[in-house]
Amino acid sequence: MDNKLSAPLSTLQWVNRDSLKPNDYNPNKVSKENLKLLIQSILTNGWTLPIVVRPDMTIIDGFHRWTVAGMEPLRSKLDGKVPVVVVKHKEHSEDIYGTVTHNRARGTHLLEPMKKIIKELMDDGKTVEEISKQLGMRPEEIFRLSDFSKEDFLKMMTKGVTGYSKAEFITKI
Repeated sequence: MDNKLSAPLSTLQWVNRDSLKPNDYNPNKVSKENLKLLIQSILTNGWTLPIVVRPDMTIIDGFHRWTVAGMEPLRSKLDGKVPVVVVKHKEHSEDIYGTVTHNRARGTHLLEPMKKIIKELMDDGKTVEEISKQLGMRPEEIFRLSDFSKEDFLKMMTKGVTGYSKAEFITKI
């Protein structure tokens, strides 16, 4: 095994989250919904990807993992710690390349494979609510990816609902 390729993993350690600092060039932005999804992913799967840092603890990759690690319930559950691996680049440009390539290499989700995934989950009896929570999708997105008619999908959405509350007329006091 090439020592250069495996070197970062030999530095794996849990450190105080507050000892890390973001870089000033990350072009990647994540919505609040996707931050919630990242929290859910960590709660469901555990922490699977360490944060990549320079020796001075500046983040190369993992800014959003670092961000959510400072939020509850993760901060408490992790005792304020995060896993890191240290990468020692010779030039600052290599840090920038690392940030951008980590982000771009994650890719995007294609429509047909996502349709297949939704079908499989629904065929396995997973509820729209569970799929929505675990995949961070709105029910409308799940509907668009499913092969169900609008009527069948609405029946699934309301399955188990025994009644609806009466509408109220609310006035300003």
